[in-house]
Amino acid sequence: MKNVHNWYRGWKLATKHFLFLFCVTFLLFVILAWNNLNEAQELFRKQVISDSQVLVGRTNQLVDSYLDNIQSILLLISQRDDLLLPGHEAEAVGTLREYAENNISIVRTLYLIRADHRVFANTQAYYDILGNPHLQWLYRLALDNYGAINVSPLYNSPLSGKTMAYTMPVKNDAGQTLGVALIEIDLDKLTNSIAPLLTNEHQTFTVISHDNRVVTKPNILDKFLPVDPYKYPVELEESFVGRLGEMSIGVSSIKGLKDEPLVVVKSGENRFGWSLIVFIEESYFYENLVTLYNNYSTAAVFWLFVLLLTSFLMSRYFTNPVRKLVAKMERVRDFNVLSRVTINRDDEIGQLAKSYNMMMDRIHQMLLETKEMEARKNQYELKMLQSQITPHFLYNTLACISSLAKQQKIAEVRETIKSLVGLLSFSFDKSSALVSVNHELQGLQMYLQIQRIRYEDKLTLHIDVANEALHCQILKLTLQPLIENAIFHGLVPRGTEGRITIKGTVSDGKLRLFIRDNGVGMPRSKLADLLTHHTGQPSQFRFTGLGVINVHERIRLYYGNSYGLRIASKINVGTVVRVEMPCMPLENAELEADRGEDRRQPHNQS
Repeated sequence: MKNVHNWYRGWKLATKHFLFLFCVTFLLFVILAWNNLNEAQELFRKQVISDSQVLVGRTNQLVDSYLDNIQSILLLISQRDDLLLPGHEAEAVGTLREYAENNISIVRTLYLIRADHRVFANTQAYYDILGNPHLQWLYRLALDNYGAINVSPLYNSPLSGKTMAYTMPVKNDAGQTLGVALIEIDLDKLTNSIAPLLTNEHQTFTVISHDNRVVTKPNILDKFLPVDPYKYPVELEESFVGRLGEMSIGVSSIKGLKDEPLVVVKSGENRFGWSLIVFIEESYFYENLVTLYNNYSTAAVFWLFVLLLTSFLMSRYFTNPVRKLVAKMERVRDFNVLSRVTINRDDEIGQLAKSYNMMMDRIHQMLLETKEMEARKNQYELKMLQSQITPHFLYNTLACISSLAKQQKIAEVRETIKSLVGLLSFSFDKSSALVSVNHELQGLQMYLQIQRIRYEDKLTLHIDVANEALHCQILKLTLQPLIENAIFHGLVPRGTEGRITIKGTVSDGKLRLFIRDNGVGMPRSKLADLLTHHTGQPSQFRFTGLGVINVHERIRLYYGNSYGLRIASKINVGTVVRVEMPCMPLENAELEADRGEDRRQPHNQS
């Protein structure tokens, strides 16, 4: 027994599928379908298609001829523009009455509506008593189609009952609109003329408009269709009519009165916008196939039971390992947890599990290598960007110190050398790419001390940074290039005293620093390229080679593309730069050092 089991496990998935599904279902299908199904389906198809084609074809021909007659009458009336002239009222009524009497099987009521809204009808006496509130919108409908014939939706007329109107404007030889000709058709006579073609003891019909309104009146003796017993005159149930409107064109089925199955033959919309629907008792097609149908039903029940049982067993056998594999593969979304699959099978599923495990091992190895390479790349790029320093700044600063020494300004020399030593020490410190905001501001104050001596105290710096923002980490040399840019491109060209303000806040876990100057500003065309294009060689007066775009790229490289710089500027008013990054505190030791220095350092310098 064990050997047989091992032999079975070695079969391929296709072989197992063939034995379980093909051998069981195909044998039953051949026996039943060969003897019964082909004949039953062919007979049913031929009867339905033949009956539907004949019924729909004859009826649509009748309706089209009815429509052509109505249009001919309307065209004749519209040519009599003299009937709408003043003094021809009696002639207009008489002419309408004559057309109505000669076309009594088509026309119910004819109207001529003059431009002054005077109405003439073939039944003028009834109109004078009952009126017709629909004539106003029907008049507008006729004028909306540039002289062509318009067809209205279904409505209830006081003179014609349930009807629909054909309208057409009446114009004189000069093209002026004198009024409108209107015909309300006799729907009852139309449907009564259709009924003999479509009704017998096994079938009935109805007609619905494009907006799902029933055109025909249901026969109260109709044994097929459900009617609303609480309405008079009798109407089909609204839910049943709604289902008819949703049915597609062609042959389908529906539940009728007492849930009896009906075969439905639905035509497309004719020139009225109506759909003809014929209902045929489904049992009518099976009167000669009862015995065959009973045999087929019994066999079908047994076949369905066997198929469900075998399908269930097959599903359990094949889907369990597949579900396990899918569950493991779903976890691949988390690349930190790459789990393996354990399936003891020798078929295709077992091979798939082995391939999956090998793929996970390769992905895990490649992921580690990629992370290591990205970390090294980011580290090298940050160090490269931070290591830039221009010799021109050192040369100009030393020249400034020499000039101060010649002038015997010993205090200024001492302060300048102290600021230069501190600034160089801060810049060349390689212990970390990150410093606190407080440390960054201290380096910035030393840099500004040197620049104020160069420009004879014409520069003023105001710092307003919230206490919680002082201890957030920031990339070293983030603010200094922005202050350089404000001095040399904003304040120095202005030639007067300049003011720079630094404001810092923390909101929603984000650190935001705003650097504002009252310099010459920049046009919008220059702002658009400031963060997207490198501007060439840095100025000889700058301390580092880091420009605004370098600061922007460093922040995005370290924190992500959602962070960085935003710049706004206005000519002769100034520039504002917003620096945004996550607020992340440094280690506790660095925080304590920052707080100690914070107590000794002022936040405003001028």
